[in-house]
Amino acid sequence: MFTLTSGNKKLLLNSPKVMGILNVTPDSFSDGGKYSQFELACQHADEMIAAGVDFIDIGGESTRPGAADVSEQQELDRVVPLVEYVVRNSDVWISVDTSKAAVMRESIASGAHLINDVRSLTEPGALDVVVKAQVPVCIMHMQGQPKTMQHDPQYQDVVAEVLQYCQQRTAECVAAGLTKEQVIVDPGFGFGKTLAHNYRLLAELNRFSELNQPLLIGLSRKSMIGNLLQRPVEQRLAGSLAGAMLAAQQGAHIIRVHDVNETIDVLRVLAETQAAASS
Repeated sequence: MFTLTSGNKKLLLNSPKVMGILNVTPDSFSDGGKYSQFELACQHADEMIAAGVDFIDIGGESTRPGAADVSEQQELDRVVPLVEYVVRNSDVWISVDTSKAAVMRESIASGAHLINDVRSLTEPGALDVVVKAQVPVCIMHMQGQPKTMQHDPQYQDVVAEVLQYCQQRTAECVAAGLTKEQVIVDPGFGFGKTLAHNYRLLAELNRFSELNQPLLIGLSRKSMIGNLLQRPVEQRLAGSLAGAMLAAQQGAHIIRVHDVNETIDVLRVLAETQAAASS
C-alpha cells in the first residue's frame, strides 16, 4: 500500500483516487476554451471539490497531438492564479500538469503538491526543481513529442517497453535525489501509441504492479475511445467510465478524468462489490 507525502500532507492510496482535469487552455482536445477564463475555471474547481475529487490537475498547455507551444509566461499566467485560488478555498491535493521548470517552481511555491509531467522531468531544470522541493511527481511514457507522437508509433512489445521505460526513469529520478515513494508512473495512453497499443496496455495493466510504484491512468475521452466507438469527444462518457473501471480493477491508484461525478459513482459501485466479495 502506498502513501503520497507532500510537505505535511499525506494521502493513503488504499483505494482508487480520482484526479479531476482542469485545463485552462484554449486548445485542449476535450474542453479547449471551456475553462480558459479564470472565473469559469474557479467555478469548475469548486464543482469538482464539492463532488469529492481527491486531486485537481491544473494544466496550462495542451499536449494533444499537434498542439502549439505555449510560452513560459503564458503558462505561468494561466496556472499560478488558479493554484492560489484552490489553495485558499480547499484542502484538496493540487497537481500541476507541466514540463517547464519555472512553472513547476512557481506552482509549488504557490501551494501545489504534485507535478504531473508528460515529459518525465526531461526538460532543462525540471528534475532539479522537483528534487529541491521534494514533492511527488508523475512520470509518463511517451514515444516522441506531442507534435509528432502519433506519426506511426512502433513497438516490438509495447507493454514490456513501457514498463522498462518507467522502471529506468524512476531509477534516474531516485538517483537524482527523489525517493522511490515519490514517483508515480503513467503508461501514457494516447501518447505515441496506436489503438492496438493502447488496448494492449489496458489489457495488461496489472503487469505494472511489477514496478511497485503508484500507478496513474489517464484515458478519459481520448481517441482510443473515440476511434474504437466512432464517437466525438462529447459522446465518450460511457467508454471513459468503462476504461476507469477496467483500470481500477487492475490496480490503478489514481484515475485522471474529466467526468468526476460519474467516475466517483463507478468506483463506489466497484468498491462495494469488492467489499461484498471479500466478506
